[in-house]
Amino acid sequence: MGAARRFLESSRASGRWAELAATAAAGALLSVPLVHTALWPFALACIAVLYGRVSHAGAGRAALLGGVFGSCWLGASVWWLFISMHRYGGLFAPLAVLAVLLLSVALSLLLAAAMALFARLRRGTAGRDALLFAGCWLLAELARGVVFTGFPWGAAGYTQIDGPLAALAPWLGVYGIGAVAAWIAAAGVGAVPRRVGFSPPGTGGLKPTLQAAAAVMLLIALWLAPRAEFTASAGRLRVALLQTNVAQDEKFSAEQLPQELAWVAGRLFESNAELIVTPETAVPLLPGQLEQFDPGYWPSLAARFRAGGRAALVGVPLGDFEHGYTNSVAGLSTAGEYRYDKHHLVPFGEFIPLGFHWFVELMRIPLGDFGRGPLVVPPFAVKGQRVTPNICYEDLFGEELAALFADEPRAPTVLANVSNIAWFGDTVAVGQHLNISRMRALELQRPMLRATNTGATAIVDHRGHVAAMLPPFTQGVLEGEVEGRTGLTPFARWAARAGLWPLVLAALLLIAAALLGKRP
Repeated sequence: MGAARRFLESSRASGRWAELAATAAAGALLSVPLVHTALWPFALACIAVLYGRVSHAGAGRAALLGGVFGSCWLGASVWWLFISMHRYGGLFAPLAVLAVLLLSVALSLLLAAAMALFARLRRGTAGRDALLFAGCWLLAELARGVVFTGFPWGAAGYTQIDGPLAALAPWLGVYGIGAVAAWIAAAGVGAVPRRVGFSPPGTGGLKPTLQAAAAVMLLIALWLAPRAEFTASAGRLRVALLQTNVAQDEKFSAEQLPQELAWVAGRLFESNAELIVTPETAVPLLPGQLEQFDPGYWPSLAARFRAGGRAALVGVPLGDFEHGYTNSVAGLSTAGEYRYDKHHLVPFGEFIPLGFHWFVELMRIPLGDFGRGPLVVPPFAVKGQRVTPNICYEDLFGEELAALFADEPRAPTVLANVSNIAWFGDTVAVGQHLNISRMRALELQRPMLRATNTGATAIVDHRGHVAAMLPPFTQGVLEGEVEGRTGLTPFARWAARAGLWPLVLAALLLIAAALLGKRP
């Protein structure tokens, strides 16, 4: 009897470890469709694995499974942060690994809490539990997008950018798409016969099968139906987007800087485009430093664009010691100079969270504490178009870009992202960020111009399609035309006025709907 008991206990322990391993693998693999978006069904399968596991678990076990899934999902999605901290920030490699791990685990505590809530509240019926899971998933993703200024990189909705659920972007936004994906994944699991050992208790039979059929029909309908157009053409603009391709460890070097500044100035002077856009900090010197380096550099650029019918958006740090520094975009045109200061700053890279100055001192990142610009700024007027810039990962926050559309007559007709992803080397961060911009284009039905240091420099149309793109990690100029758009999507209307609160309410309603009625 003792030997049999030990064998059973050993088998259970092995099964628990195998379950954790499968959940961890599913979480890590969810990062793949963030870049390879044609694999959008794969993302649904990964989420289905988590649902199948937590549907059998108590609250504590569900929290553990959610935490493991989330940690591996985020770790596999943002592992490239190691490069910025170690290679360019000078942080000791084991500490950089630990920092990425701790970030992934800390953010995954939100998913762990959501899965514990799901385990506490689940009803044991496929239809209600699928709704409950979608509501809990949505709450977790929303929390990750706002807590400590938010870090929603890798949100599940981005995996669907080339799938049928992308049709929901102008209605629900990326978080809404993620919630629908979670429901579809849960509906599919609920229809699996119980003898397979994957579906949750109480499932199987006609109703779960009907729910799975409804999920499939939704995907087919969204795939076949024409995409809703909420915007109209505002005319076309000839643009030139610069890709400087300067390695991050050479960006501030005395040897590289003259060549870098000369190349940028040369392209700005030579281009005949109506709008020229440079990457983030393409001119990497503060005004005082630039004046000491070349007193005529900035005045000659300003004079060049005052004289003709062309305009430029130039990434440059601005400010001084007395008033503080900003990560900015300067607009040059016949109307004079325009200024946009980055609003949503990157923790540690651009502002230092309270109590973490010791961490920043271990790193050698220049200008690690910027001032914050306003959320809503007037657009930059170019040839009848209203162009509004955003810097680096600001395009990750769709609700903040939507705030620009609260005053419809002054809303942007074109969005322009200027970035420097060289911090993260030749990694999946390039493709991930491109797809983030594509999602913003879908949500707001506005084209997105992307001028980056090392890629992806691209023209994204209002349907989220990449109309033209330079090969990453090459130096060059992307020339083309962009069609500005007027009008507002449903997402732009509600997010401009209420931010993410309608989605919070939707998550609570999903949970409430799942809890209606008695337990079976």
